[in-house]
This record gives sequence, structure tokens and C-alpha cells, in this order.
Amino acid sequence: MRVVPVCIGCVVLFSAAAFAQAPDGSAVFQKACASCHLQPPAGSRAPDREALRELAPEVVLTALTTGTMFRNGAELTDAERRAVAAFLAGRPVGAAPPATAAGRCNAAPAASLNLTGPSNWNGWGASATNTRYQAGDASGLTADSVPRLKLKWAFGFAGVSSARSQPAIVGGRLFVGSESGDLFALNAKTGCTYWVFHAQAGIRTAISVGPYTSGTNAGTAVYFADGGATAYALDAASGRQIWSRKVDDHPYAKATGSPTLYNGRLYVPVAGVGEEGQGGRSQYECCTFRGSVSAIDANTGRVIWKTYSIAEEPKPRSKNKDGVQTWGPAGAGVWSAPTVDPGRRAIYFSTGNGYAEPAQPTSDAVMALDMDTGRMRWRYQPTPNDVFAGGCRAENPDNPNCPAKQGPDFDFSASPMLTKRSTGQDILLIQQKSGMAYALDPDRDGAVLWQYRTHGGNGLGGQWGGAADGRQAYFGVNGPASQGQGGMRAVRIDTGEEVWSKAPAEKLCGTARGCSAAQGSAVTAIPGVVFSGSMDGGVRAYSTVDGNVVWQFDTNRDFETVNGVKAHGGAIDGPGASIADGMVYINSGYVSLIGRPGNVLLAFGAE
Repeated sequence: MRVVPVCIGCVVLFSAAAFAQAPDGSAVFQKACASCHLQPPAGSRAPDREALRELAPEVVLTALTTGTMFRNGAELTDAERRAVAAFLAGRPVGAAPPATAAGRCNAAPAASLNLTGPSNWNGWGASATNTRYQAGDASGLTADSVPRLKLKWAFGFAGVSSARSQPAIVGGRLFVGSESGDLFALNAKTGCTYWVFHAQAGIRTAISVGPYTSGTNAGTAVYFADGGATAYALDAASGRQIWSRKVDDHPYAKATGSPTLYNGRLYVPVAGVGEEGQGGRSQYECCTFRGSVSAIDANTGRVIWKTYSIAEEPKPRSKNKDGVQTWGPAGAGVWSAPTVDPGRRAIYFSTGNGYAEPAQPTSDAVMALDMDTGRMRWRYQPTPNDVFAGGCRAENPDNPNCPAKQGPDFDFSASPMLTKRSTGQDILLIQQKSGMAYALDPDRDGAVLWQYRTHGGNGLGGQWGGAADGRQAYFGVNGPASQGQGGMRAVRIDTGEEVWSKAPAEKLCGTARGCSAAQGSAVTAIPGVVFSGSMDGGVRAYSTVDGNVVWQFDTNRDFETVNGVKAHGGAIDGPGASIADGMVYINSGYVSLIGRPGNVLLAFGAE
């Protein structure tokens, strides 16, 4: 399989009204896509028809709705987008691919899993506090053993160009999703496949595992959400669906942030991927999406409460020059996993920028909700008036589709980390796309304890998460190339004082298109070492003492995989490393507005 970016190239658009209610996918392709994808011109990055045939229909649909071809796809109806995706892939969206025996385990998994064992990585941050720190017993690694890490196995994701679902490792099993919509249960030591479940849309969230009771049945469930804002619970032993629940009906609603499982509830965040990019189109009624967090009964899928990040419902604003009604307020998507504070019975989460005016006090904010009711307790907003829409100028006094003045697009895309100071008092830590890292006091309504600048700020590309080991906090550096893209920072949790700062290493991807040294990927810490993936395709381990690189692996190559899928590494962004039982697991491949394609999960162990 050639790993290609789905959403690059040109498209000849046409009127969607020309087609009947049940469009023909071949006709849609001929009129909308063929001019660039049937015979791509020399030097074009547009994949040809043969390369598109190898992509999953969910990947094509995502490219046309929320990927880099969303502006082109916006000219089509939803039925037309689904029809052309089905035509290109040879199967409808939501239909499982043909089963394969390659890489299957010889024996079925045990019916039970050890959920409380020390060697687990469960959910986004290894625990509901989202510190992304794995203690020595749980990690199975020491600082001395990290330089001896070797690749043990690789697993390929078929039909995709990105690998953005962070795996969970529980009781010797590994659970990971794919942007094809497949959820895999693997043997954590060998990578062989126990079972596969196919969701209705691509999966980019981390996976959580926990107990469930359903009628007379009880066992262990796997929880995740998909790109259609639907949450799922599957039986961990068999892959059987226990329940599914669509948590938001907005056409641009998508689960990018991982659901957080705690004490029988699943807290599901929703972002509006794609709508802010439509804002500059005069044909679009910008904008109506609002971010949210829903509390769901983990046993039944029942929604207990749902809280929007913007309390006010969108209302009609003025009409634009084409007579199209505009709406607002909108935006403040929740990109990351919520954080649980059992002692205060609170849920913390962060939000992104606004999409449409009027500006709101809850965009680019850290928010605290009451765990029982979903009522907002407090919020902290360091970047007010950040209303941003794609395709708009810096100032837009006569275009209500766009903000009067464009904001800097400084989302929070990381989860708040709940950790402790040396005094034993709790503290919340979080990094923003602005380049600022903040320490907040949960006992004083999010009052700022300290702030630290990690880089100069960058609207393109998220900061997906830091790590905290109880003494120090660690942040990767994204940032624009002009201000020193890439690198790592370490600060004292108590004070925000810088302990060390490291410039980016030499890029491993050379002069490849899309090559970047940015380190926006979430970082992961164990005692003495912090791991960071980079957009250059490198995975690096830094000493927590002085920031020196003690281990590095270059993923920019082809891999022989245990499941027989042709796989290649690329940019690393979004999720970070999952570490458990002496193994380090990390995905390689990230294509969006930035990045380079890849489709592989890599597993390392010390020798």
C-alpha cells in the first residue's frame, strides 16, 4: 500500500443540485475529482485513482468533511460525499473491511483482565489526573534501561495516512483505534490480533478500559469515541458492542479529545472540527457549533448531563452580502480529555477559540464543572476575544461571516494536569498554543500561581499535552519556525522556574515536504526520563536531570508488520507514548494541515 495524503490536490467543483437523492459515486468522482485525481499532473501531490482505492471510506469522508479538503467537500451534499467515498474504497462508510487471518493470535484472550495491576496504561494520561507520568513499577523501565530500547514489533493500519489513536495497555492486552474506524485488541507483547471491531467513523481518541454491568452480564469494557461524536462500550474479551451513544448531532461535531473513565462514568468531550474553516465561505451560515462535555453512564450509555462550553445558544446575527444568515456565538471546542478531581468532585477541561461573535469568556479557557450536575464552578481565560475563522482577513468590518478582527487562534488543545506541589497542595498545569504554560489553584477558582513561556506562540498546530512527575513538569515546543520550532522545556512544579531548556535536535526528515522539527505531540514521563515524539518522525528520550537525549529512534522508513500491512512512519503529533510493563508504544503518521503521512504503531522493549 502506498501511504498518501488523502486531502491534497485540486478539485473541480460542481453543483450538488445536479444529482438525485441517491447519487452515483462514480459520477460524483468524474465531475468533482477526476480532473486532478484521475491523472495527476507532474509534480502534484494529489493521489491518483489507484492510491485512493487503497484508502478506507471513512478516511475519504473525513478528508471531505473535516480534513484539508473540507472546503471542496463543502460544495457536495453529505450523500454525495458518502457516495464518492464508497466508490473510491469499494465499500460503504461504516462497513467493515474484509476479515483477514494475517497476524491473528493462536488462542482467544482470557475472559478477565487485571484492571488494578501495576503494569497498565489506561486512558489518555495513564490516570484520570492526566499527568502522563508512569511510576517505575508500572513502567517496568528505568533510566538506565531506556538507552537499550529496541523495536520489538510493528503493527500497520490499513487504508489510512495518519495514526492518531493512543493505545491503552491493560492486563497484557493492547487496545488501539484507527482512522479507518477499526478498533483492535492486540497481545501487548507480540502484537498479534485477538479481535477487530468496526465503528461508524474514524477513531483518533485514546482508549479506556474498565468494569461494566449490563443486565445479567458483567465484565470488562473498552471505551472510546469516533469522528461522528459517538461513544462506544465494547466487551474487552470478545469485541461485542455493549452500547453506543451519539453525544452531539451537529454535522461538524467530532470526538478528538479522549473520553475519561472514572467510577462508572465516561466523560466525553466534543470539538467542532471543520466549522471554523467554513467561516470565510459566504455560502455557509457561520456558525452554530458549541463545544461540550457529556457525562455518560458507563454501564448503559445513558447521558447523565451535558454541559456546553458556551452557555448561550447561537442566535441569528446579520445577513452577509449573499443574503446568507449568520449565527453566533459559536466555537470553544473541547479538544482534549477531561481531568477528574475526586476530592473536590470536579471535572476540569480546556477549550479552543471562538468561531463566531460575540466573543465569549469561555473560549481559550480552563473550566471546572461540578462532577454531579455538570454546573460550571469557575473558568480561567488567559486569551480573551479570540474569535477566528478560516479564510478571513485580519480585519473584516463588512463581512459578518468573519470576526471583525481575527483572533490569534490560541486554543488549549492539552488536558489540565492535576498534580501536587511539594507542600502536598494540589495544582493544575496546562500549556496553550500561545506558548504559555500556566499553573492554577483549584482551591481559589483557578487563580494563577505562576506562568512560564515555552515558546513564542503558534496558531497552526496544537500543544497536545505535558507531563508532570511530582517535582518537575515537561513541555514540548511547537512554535513557528521563525521562533525556534521544536525542543523541550522542564520547569519546577512549585514555582515555574526553568530547570532546563533544550533546542530541537537535527531534523531526521531532511528536506522532505512537510518536514518539521515541531514537538507538539504529548510527552510522557517515567522516573528519570521524558519521551517526546516529533514532526520530524523522531522519538526521543530526554534525561529529566539535564535534558540530554539518552535515546532516539527514527521512524521515517518502511516497517515489516506483524499483521502483514505495508506500513511506513512519518510525522508524530497528537498522542504521545504509552508506557507499561517494560514496553514503550507510539504511533507514527500525522497528516492534517501540517505533517507527513504514516500508518504504523511501534512497540519497543529494553534488551
